[in-house]
Amino acid sequence: MENQEKAYLPTENKPNLSFWQIWNMSFGFMGIQFGWALQMANMSPIYEYLDANPEDIPILWLAAPLTGLIVQPIIGYMSDRTWNSLGRRRPYFLVGAILSSIALIFMPNSSALWMAAGLLWVLDASINISMEPFRAFVVDMLPEKQHGMGFAMQSFMIGVGSVIASALPWVLTNWFGVVNDPGAETIPTSVRWAFYFGAFALISTVLYTIFTTKPYPPADMEAFNKMKQESAGVMNIFREIFGNIRNMPNEMKKVALVQFFTWPGLFLMWFYYSPAVAVNIFGAEPGSEAYTKGVEFAGLTLSYYNLVTFLFALGIPFIAGKISKKMTHMLCLFLGGLGLLSLGWIHTPNLLFVSMTGVGIAWASILSMPYALIANHLPKEKVGVYMGIFNFFIVLPEIIASLGFGWIMEHILNNDRLTAVMIGGAMMIIAGFLVFRVRESAEN
Repeated sequence: MENQEKAYLPTENKPNLSFWQIWNMSFGFMGIQFGWALQMANMSPIYEYLDANPEDIPILWLAAPLTGLIVQPIIGYMSDRTWNSLGRRRPYFLVGAILSSIALIFMPNSSALWMAAGLLWVLDASINISMEPFRAFVVDMLPEKQHGMGFAMQSFMIGVGSVIASALPWVLTNWFGVVNDPGAETIPTSVRWAFYFGAFALISTVLYTIFTTKPYPPADMEAFNKMKQESAGVMNIFREIFGNIRNMPNEMKKVALVQFFTWPGLFLMWFYYSPAVAVNIFGAEPGSEAYTKGVEFAGLTLSYYNLVTFLFALGIPFIAGKISKKMTHMLCLFLGGLGLLSLGWIHTPNLLFVSMTGVGIAWASILSMPYALIANHLPKEKVGVYMGIFNFFIVLPEIIASLGFGWIMEHILNNDRLTAVMIGGAMMIIAGFLVFRVRESAEN
């Protein structure tokens, strides 16, 4: 353990970084969110364009949680033990960005359901390669008192990327006159061009972070190389991961339970929100012109909630400093849950912006506060692998939803997409109550 501690730069030796330095190290996260936001807003409609039924949607989303479950802890473990000309985390930023951009280009050209589902596996695995090291990068680069600011800046970047990406199909159709091809099984032209733009944005923003941010080297390179040699091999990777799961810090377990109830609310929204708006509020049938307009309008409201996210993210460090991180997160989750529940009483499309305000506030907190709550409880030499393990409690509920919610949709909810989204809101409120159990490091 002592050698592992020496292999990392001690926390007390890290200088405070300026606003623009934190901006630079977070900028690539905006591009990563282009990939996430495009798939969240468009994958369910793409599946329905390719003739999927509502009960098929959850299982078709299985790629996201399974790739996260497998890829993130392994990449975290490997990046903890990497040092080369690009540093510790930046090699993974680059590889993941290249693969993600390629997948984004091919995705909207899918000609069959199996092709779109397969490309989603590639896209999610590639995005996870980049995303997990970005979380650990905050702890690598910033002293403890700036962790909240670092994660809030990532929330800001995610919000900016999501605003643009979610609205792109609507903007291309209504501002730039892109004409969509008619036909129930044709992916609209506006969606294709949005994915192409997203590929460019993802690779260019990640390259910006790589070229503008220089990582700290291990404090003791000899100890670092010894740690790498002692932990080399596939069996050591899995032994380390499962050992760390058994020895997870207590406060991380509490925040993990919050995550376990938070993320189903988000998944159900991403699974069904866009089709629900088109079918339940616009009264359209899949494949019709009105359905396409409904999906584009849903994308516009998703863009709006991400606008709320990046604006609210600027104030989260101040609010958390006044009322604590956990109280901030609890209140934000309540607002997000109420926003999703309120969809059941909306019949006028413009009122969706009111509901999405609460969701945007919650999303800003979800992207920053859980990581800020656990960061100070993690061993500094294992930040990468623990951030990957923390992702388990995001993806496990999605796996459960992907495998089981299709049956619920077909046999209990009668394929009512809107009710599914409202169930997600109720789960988010439960997560808010669970935040009460968390103890911040400042309360020690």
